[in-house]
Amino acid sequence: MSGSLNNIYNNVSFALQLHTEAMARLQEQASTGARINRASDDPSAAYQVLGFNSQERSLANYIDNVAGAVGTLDISSSIIQDMLSQCTKVRTNVTQISAGIYDEATRKMTAEGINEILEQVLQLANTRHGDQYLFGGGDTGSAPYVATRDSNGDITGVTYQGSFEDRDIEVAPGTQSSIFYIGDSIFRSNDRGDPEFILDNTGTAAGTGTSSVSGHTWLTVTGSAGNYDLSIDDGLTTFNTDGTDTNLAVTHSTTGEVLYVDTTNISSTGVDLVAVSGTHNVFDVLIATRDLLENEKGFSDAQLQELLNSSLSSLEEISNLLVQTEVRIGFKIGFLDDLKDSLQDLKYNSEDEATRLQEADIAQVAIDLSRREVLYQMSLSIAARIMSMSLLDFLG
Repeated sequence: MSGSLNNIYNNVSFALQLHTEAMARLQEQASTGARINRASDDPSAAYQVLGFNSQERSLANYIDNVAGAVGTLDISSSIIQDMLSQCTKVRTNVTQISAGIYDEATRKMTAEGINEILEQVLQLANTRHGDQYLFGGGDTGSAPYVATRDSNGDITGVTYQGSFEDRDIEVAPGTQSSIFYIGDSIFRSNDRGDPEFILDNTGTAAGTGTSSVSGHTWLTVTGSAGNYDLSIDDGLTTFNTDGTDTNLAVTHSTTGEVLYVDTTNISSTGVDLVAVSGTHNVFDVLIATRDLLENEKGFSDAQLQELLNSSLSSLEEISNLLVQTEVRIGFKIGFLDDLKDSLQDLKYNSEDEATRLQEADIAQVAIDLSRREVLYQMSLSIAARIMSMSLLDFLG
């Protein structure tokens, strides 16, 4: 008999405990609004929720990367626009001077203005966003451009010292994008043409070799017939010819650049400007234009006008280059904006799926809780009747 009573007691206690635990879970779901409050509530669904939450965090990181990239590119685009505006201003002034609208004094003033613009453009090229330089390629920790100056502090040359490698960031799974541009690629043309001797002062011409000089180069011819010395570094180094060389290599002692010259038609000494289309960069063009307007080499008005016309061509080349760069940046910003929208859609879908699995159906919870309470009350009632049996009940 004792065994039977123990069994009855144990079964009743177990049943009541099950009801209590079930009601506690339902009450917790009703109060939190969540169907899964711990992994044991639904291991399979909980595992799926963890996966969706992990995906959501990963997508949030990508969205932050894309937002940061778009912000950086917006600044870069604004800088390019400022440079383009400055170049347009220079083109307008040089056009007016070339047309004979202004006198020598105004040319000097314009040269001073271009010198200030040159300083501004250098600062723009060395713009830093946060603690990273925008136009140094993969090297974002140091200024990409360094200027060489004369005794007066005026810029005589600008050298790119940044990286020639891109720095990519991951903006989506398996998708990378570069937001730090290589300055030497976007501020310098890369479509080399043949050297053009602008003034034809000396009778020199392009040799048959492929010259490595870029932009504007001053070629100086000194000496006399049959014994000419040629230089492209203001006489620091000279290369002699008797006037029979068809492909004389004239090398710059500092940069190592080479200009191949046909010397067979040299007729006089003097200075000539050699322009290589498709190789100009924004700094050298501004420097050359400023120097031409200062006219320290003493060119005649006719010669100066011819040189300024060549300068206008190089300014147009640089302006077109900046426009192309601005368009490329705009396309990249558009692509990243679309990518950001797609990532946000994926993130919202992950959130919805996780919510669908985790969120409790409050109406159903209320019905189940009410049913459990009824069953619990019935179980208590039955248990009370069973446990109230006396010895006489069994003897009877």
